[in-house]
Amino acid sequence: MDERTALDVTAVRALEAGERAGAEWTDVDRAWASRAAAEVVGEHASPEQFVGRRATLALERIGERDARFVRATRALEWRSWVGHAVIGGAFVLGVAVDRIGGAQTINLLAPPVFLLLVWNLAVYVMLALAPFVHRGPGETLGALRAALARFASGTARAPRTRDVARSGRYAATATDWARLSAPLYAVRAARILHFAAAALAVGVVAGMYVRGLAFEYRATWESTFLDASQVRALLAAALAPGAWLTGLGVPDVARVAAIRAPAAENAAAWLHLMAATVLAVVIVPRIVLGLVAAAVERRRATRLPVPLAEPYFQRLLRGFRGGAARVRVVPYSYTPGAPAQSGVEAIVARGFGGSAAIVVDAPVAYGAGAPAARAGPGHVIALFNATATPERDVHGKFVEMLAMEATAPVIALVDESAFRARWPGDDARLAERRATWRDALAPTGAAVVFADLATPDLVAAEAALDAALDAREGKKA
Repeated sequence: MDERTALDVTAVRALEAGERAGAEWTDVDRAWASRAAAEVVGEHASPEQFVGRRATLALERIGERDARFVRATRALEWRSWVGHAVIGGAFVLGVAVDRIGGAQTINLLAPPVFLLLVWNLAVYVMLALAPFVHRGPGETLGALRAALARFASGTARAPRTRDVARSGRYAATATDWARLSAPLYAVRAARILHFAAAALAVGVVAGMYVRGLAFEYRATWESTFLDASQVRALLAAALAPGAWLTGLGVPDVARVAAIRAPAAENAAAWLHLMAATVLAVVIVPRIVLGLVAAAVERRRATRLPVPLAEPYFQRLLRGFRGGAARVRVVPYSYTPGAPAQSGVEAIVARGFGGSAAIVVDAPVAYGAGAPAARAGPGHVIALFNATATPERDVHGKFVEMLAMEATAPVIALVDESAFRARWPGDDARLAERRATWRDALAPTGAAVVFADLATPDLVAAEAALDAALDAREGKKA
C-alpha cells in the first residue's frame, strides 16, 4: 500500500476503533464507506485496494464535518522540502565554515578535512556493524535520523484541542502512523543524511578552491612529539586515496622536513591531495549510499505493510468478500425492551458492519426448542438475560440446537442491563454470574459476549465479537 493511502487507513482506523465519533462519523457512514468502496474497486480487487479506497472515501466525508481531523492527518505526511533544506544547508555550511588555517596557513597535521574524514570513516564502521548489533522494538531509528524523521513528518506536532475524543483520535493516529512508517522514515532520513554529508564535503572542497583563487595558502607543520619521517608516514597514510586518484605522490621526508614551521611552501599540491581524498572517502561513498537508500525508500513507500490480519481489517474484509452480513438474533426466555433492542442493533452494526441485515426473532419460551424452521444463512446470536440462572441442560441445549441448523457459528450474547440495575456496583456478583454463564455454555463451544444493552460499551463488545469470529474462523481453517 502506498504511503499516502496507508496514512488515510491509519487515520480512519483510529477514528473507527475508538468510541463513537458522534456527528462526524456514524455507523451509517461506516456502512456507506464500505459499500461505496466495494462498488468503486469491484469484487475482484485486492484487500489492500478495498481498504485503501474505503479510507480515502471516508476521509473525504469526514473532512466535510471535521476538517481539523483531516488537517491533523495531513500534517503527519512527510514534508519533502525538509530534505532539500538539510542538503542545501549542509553545502552552505561546508563552504562557510571551511577555514583551512589562520592567515592562509595550512597546518598539515590539523586541517579540517581530516576531521571530516575521521567522522565519515566512523560512520562507515557503525553502518557495517549495525546488522550485528541487537536492537529493541523501539530502536528502528538512530538518534539523528529519529530527530529528522520527527521534524519532517510532524509526529511531534500534536494539535491542541480540549475535545477528549478528538485528542484521543489525533494521538492514536500519530502513534499508529509513527509505528507503521518507522522503517520507511528510517531509510528516508538515511538517504537525506547521506546526501547531506556529501554536500557538506563538496562545500568544504569548494571553499578550499574558491579561497585558494583569492589567497595564497602556505603549507607547514609543527609538532612536539613527531619528527619529519613520522609526519611524512602519517600524511602518506591519510592522503593515500587522493594520491592514488590524482597520481600525485606525497612529498618525501626531506621536503616534509623543509617545510617544518616556521618554514612553509605553496599548498596547491597539498590541496589537490586533500580534495581528492575527500572525494574518494566521503563524496563518492556517501552518494552511493544515498542512492541505495533512495532505491530502498521507493520500494518501501509503495509497500507499507498495513496489518490486514488485525480484527478491525478482518471485519471490513468479511463484509467485502461476503457482502453485507446477515445476523439473526434469537432471544431465549427473554423479551428485550426498546433500549436493549437498540443496544443489540448497535453492537451488530459495530461487529458486523453498518450494512449488516439484522432480524430479531420472537422470544423463545423457556424449555422450547430452537426455531429451526426460520433458520437461514448468516450469523446467529442467542440472546439471554443475565438475571436468569444458566443451565447446561436448558440454555446450553438451546444453543446446541441453534448451532445444528445455523450456517455460521452461534454467538451467545448475555444482556447485563437488568442485572446491573438490580445490583448496581456489585462487581463481585457480576463476575460470579459471568463465570456461571461461561461454565453453562462451555460444552457448546459458543463464544459468550457480555454487554449492558441499555448502555453498551461498543468498543469492548466489538473486540469480543472480533475475538469470537476470529477464533471460529481459525478453527475452521
